[in-house]
Amino acid sequence: MKAQLEQRLQTAIDQLKSAGHLAADYVAVPALTVPKDSAHGDFATNLALQLAKAMGVPPRVAAERLIEALPSREGVTRIEIAGPGFINFFVDPSAAFGVIDTILAAGAQFGRSQQGAGQRVQVEFVSANPTGPLHVGHGRGAAYGAVVADLLAAIGYQVHREYYVNDAGRQMHILATSIWLRYLECCGATLTFPSNGYKSEGYIFEIAKSLQASWGDALVEPVPAVFAGVPPDEPAGGDKEAHIDALIERAQSLLGKERYQRVFQTGLQAILADIEEDLAEFGVRYDQWYSEQSLTDRGLIDQAIDRLQAAGYLYERDGALWFRSTDFGDDKDRVVRRENGQTTYFASDIAYHWEKFERGFDRVIDIWGADHHGYIPRVKAALTALGCDASRLDVSLVQFAILYRGGERVQMSTRSGSFVTLRELREEVGNDAARFFYVMRAAAQHLDFDLDLAKSQSNDNPLYYIQYAHARICSVFRQLPLRGFAHTPADGQAAYARLTEPQEQALLKRLAQYADTVTRAALNLEPHLLVHYLRDLAQDFHTYYNAHAFLLADDAPLRQARLNLIAATRQVLANGLQLLGVRAPEEM
Repeated sequence: MKAQLEQRLQTAIDQLKSAGHLAADYVAVPALTVPKDSAHGDFATNLALQLAKAMGVPPRVAAERLIEALPSREGVTRIEIAGPGFINFFVDPSAAFGVIDTILAAGAQFGRSQQGAGQRVQVEFVSANPTGPLHVGHGRGAAYGAVVADLLAAIGYQVHREYYVNDAGRQMHILATSIWLRYLECCGATLTFPSNGYKSEGYIFEIAKSLQASWGDALVEPVPAVFAGVPPDEPAGGDKEAHIDALIERAQSLLGKERYQRVFQTGLQAILADIEEDLAEFGVRYDQWYSEQSLTDRGLIDQAIDRLQAAGYLYERDGALWFRSTDFGDDKDRVVRRENGQTTYFASDIAYHWEKFERGFDRVIDIWGADHHGYIPRVKAALTALGCDASRLDVSLVQFAILYRGGERVQMSTRSGSFVTLRELREEVGNDAARFFYVMRAAAQHLDFDLDLAKSQSNDNPLYYIQYAHARICSVFRQLPLRGFAHTPADGQAAYARLTEPQEQALLKRLAQYADTVTRAALNLEPHLLVHYLRDLAQDFHTYYNAHAFLLADDAPLRQARLNLIAATRQVLANGLQLLGVRAPEEM
C-alpha cells in the first residue's frame, strides 16, 4: 500500500504542475513514513511542507491541493492534515491484507527492488594489512561491509566488492624481517628479537618453519652480520623504530633482492591465504583483491603525482614533495614523496582512489576503521584536485569492537601477538552470532561484544529470539499433517477479513514495512535498521503465538487465514536473515 500511495502522490505532483501550481521542472520525491503513534494514521508525509514554498502558499493550503489532486483514494478510509501541513493516511484494514499474498507470491524476492538498477557501486572493506590473522576488530568491518554490499545488491545496484591488499608498505617489511629472524632461530641461531617486530610465537614461527622447509639454510646469514651497525633497541622510550628499520635494511642488504623477495612473498602469501580462507568461511566474498604494489608496477602513483604537479597542487619543502590539501579544507598539507624519493602511503591512496573513478563506478564506498577519520578530507581533496567528483565517494567509519569474555575486556595487539582472532571468535560463538552481533548497532557506535549473550539460548539474545520465531513457524507447519490438516492458501485468502485481532493487525503493519526497511538500510548504509526490524517482527510474532491458536480444529477458514499470515511472516524473517548472512533454522 505504501508504494501505491507514493505513486499516487507523484501523480498528484504532476497534476499540480499541469495546473500551473508548480514549475514544470520542479523535482520532488514523495516519501511516506510510518508514524510511531497509530493515532496519526498508517502512513504520513511532510511533502506539503516541501512544496509550499515552490507553490507560494501556506503548507496547509499546499496539503489541501495535493490531496485534491490524488488520482484515487482506493484502500484509504481517511486523509487528515495535521499540524503545520503533515498529511496522514488511514488505510482500510482490508487493503492491508494484500501484503500477505504479495509476500507469498514473491517468496525470496520480496523486499528486493530495482531502485539502483543501472548504477555501479564499489564497496571496499576490511583491507587489513596482511601482517597477521584477522582479529575481532577486523570482523566488524567484514560483517558490516558484506551486509552493506548485499543490501545495495538487493535494491538493484551492480555491486563490486573489493579488498585493498596493503602489500607495499613499511609494515610488510617489518613482517618479512620478523619472519626472517624467526627463521634464523629455527636454523639454530641465538638472537635478541626486536621489541617492535611481530613477536607472535604462533603464525610467525609457522611461516618461518615453512620457509626453512622450502629453502633449508639457503637464507641463513651470521647473526653478528645481521646486527652490525644496528642502533640499540630501546623500547622504554628510545628510538625503537630506528632499530627495526635498520634491521630491515640489513635483511635487504645481506639477502639481496631475490632472496629477500623469497622471505617477503612467503609471508605475504601465507597470511593473505589465511585471510581469504577466514573471510570465505565467514560468508564474506570479494570480486577483486587489489594489490597496492600493482599501483607502483603500473606507474599509477607517478601518474597521479604528475597530474597533481601539472595542476599546481604540489610544492617542494625540505627535499620532500607536498600536496596542498589545506586548499581543500584539510588541517595541514601532506607529503606524497619523501626526501629519499619514496612515495608515501597517502600517495598510494590518491592513486588507488583515482583509479577507482577511472573504472567508471557511479558511487564508491570505503569502509574504514574509526581511526582513519583524518584520511577522509585529504583523500577527497586529492580527488577534487585530480578533477574527480569527490561527492561520489562515501566513507563509512566503523568503530572498534570490544570483546568481553567472562565480563573482562580482552586486549588486542597484532605486533605483540596477544589478540583474539576472528576465527577464534567464530569457533566460539558461531558464524551466525558473529555476523549478527557485529551489525546490531550503527557502525559509528562503539560495540561491546558480549560473548556470554551471543552464546545464550534465551530471549535476551536477539539473534536467538529472531531465529526462534522462524523455527516456531516451521514447527506449526510440521504439525499440520500430524493433526490431519493441510495448508490451502486460497481458502485463507477468502477469510482474511477474519484477521481482526490486535496481534494480527500489528503483524500486517510490520510486514508492510519490510521492503521500505531494506531500502532505507541500503541507501543509508545502516544494516542495523534491518536488525531492529527483524527483532520487532519476531516480537510481534511471539506475542501473537502466545495469545492465539493457529491449528484450530473447528474453524477451518480462520485457520487457513492465520496460516497464510504466519507463512508470510516466516518468509520475511528468512529474507531478512539471509541479507544479514545469517541462517533461518527450521528447528532449534
